[in-house]
This record gives sequence, C-alpha cells and structure tokens, in this order.
Amino acid sequence: MRLTAAAICTLLVFIMPGTVLAHFGMIIPSTSIVNPSDKRLTLTLSFSHPFEKTGMDMVRPQKLTMTVNNNQIDLTDRLQPTTVMTKKAWSLTTTIKKPGVYWFSMTPAPYFEAAEDIFILHLSKTAVAAFGAQSGWDKPLGLETEIIPLTRPFGNYAGNSFTGRVVVQGKPAPNTGVEVAYYNAAGAKRHTAPTQYHITQLVKTDDNGIFTFTCPWAGWWGFAALHDAPYTLPGPDGKEKQVELGAVLWLYMDAVGSQ
Repeated sequence: MRLTAAAICTLLVFIMPGTVLAHFGMIIPSTSIVNPSDKRLTLTLSFSHPFEKTGMDMVRPQKLTMTVNNNQIDLTDRLQPTTVMTKKAWSLTTTIKKPGVYWFSMTPAPYFEAAEDIFILHLSKTAVAAFGAQSGWDKPLGLETEIIPLTRPFGNYAGNSFTGRVVVQGKPAPNTGVEVAYYNAAGAKRHTAPTQYHITQLVKTDDNGIFTFTCPWAGWWGFAALHDAPYTLPGPDGKEKQVELGAVLWLYMDAVGSQ
C-alpha cells in the first residue's frame, strides 16, 4: 500500500515521542478533599495518555505509600486490579479517619517503551486534604525526584495558576522540561485540542527549579518533570537502556461556583 506525503506526515505526528502521546503515571483519588460526611477514598493507579484517553497495561506497582503528619504507611499489599481506559490498572479504597494532608505516592515497575527504546519510570504523587487540615502540603516526600508544590495543591479554582519546584535527589532541577496534561475523564466536558501541539503543554523550570502553569479547565491536571536517570536497565534484548525518570504530580481544579 502506497502512502501519500500527507498521510506519512500525519502518521509521523502521532508516533513522534514527546509530542502527542505523552505518557503519564496517574494516581487519581475519588476526591481531593475529604469531608466528615463521606470518609471513604478510592485511589486509581494507571499509566496512560490522559488527554487522548489512551491507556496502557500497568503491571502491579512496586510501591504505594500514604504519608500524613510525617508518618508513612505502605499500602502496596492492598492494591486490587481494575481497568482504566480498557487497560490493566490498580485501585485501593480506604477510610480517612483523622484530619491531615494525606500524600499518596506510587512507584511503578519500569515500563519499556519499544518505540523510543527506553524505560519509563514515573514517580507519581497526589495530595488529599481531610477535615479542613492544610498543614504539610508543601513538604517533600524524599523521593528520588519530585515536584514540591509552592501553590496549595487542593482547594483551587479552574483558571488558577499552579507553581511548583522540581527537585532531583533533594536539589532544585534548573531548566527542566515539565509536561502538562489534562485528564479528559469520562463524565467531564470533553475537550478537543485545536492542534497536536495543544494536547501536551510544555513549560521549563527556571534557575531555581521553579515553574508556573495556569490551568484553564476544571478537572485533574498532571505535571511531569522528566530527565534521564543516572543509571540504565537491561532491556528485552539484553542491552542496557536509558531510563526516563519522571516526577509526576496530580492536582484538581474545581469549577467556579461548584458545590
């Protein structure tokens, strides 16, 4: 079958790494704010292209932790299989009993991306505030790389700006690219992108590792600061492969006037 030049260009747009189908480790709670009237919280863990709603199978994560008031609890053994975007994913339901800012952090198994010949390892986290508490939202978790919020990562309106600091081994990561994606979730207003460039937004950190992005829509927003890990992993062919290490943060923007 012969392809026209236009068809080839279109195909290249969809397979070019880092342009359209940006990978995101996703850790999405059922709510970002827990109230006394409903203390149950469900977390859904997946590996997907959030704007396009294209999923990938995720093997069981290596670790899922909950950190509150400087106490860390390992929840990995409580994960149950589920599906997200028709692909294998994981979930957990827990009950929040005390006030606090609860940080949930996922370390997945490295994912080999054959098209790019690399491993992808996204250390993903999200914060859930409970019963009016808001102390601890700006504290690092001590991950190999992470985004530390400089804007409170909950209780925000769509249209607010979010500012964060990217750190690697606890030190600010200057001039680092941060990919931004909106989760076009089922049940939400379906958004479309005017061009392929609009699917994944891109900003860079300044000399102090700080970036800012304004989120125009209500819903979940993911931020992924990507860099090469200082180590390699053996690939399916037995050769050492580069590892894309990502610091990923998810937060929710509420619609103005929402209840």
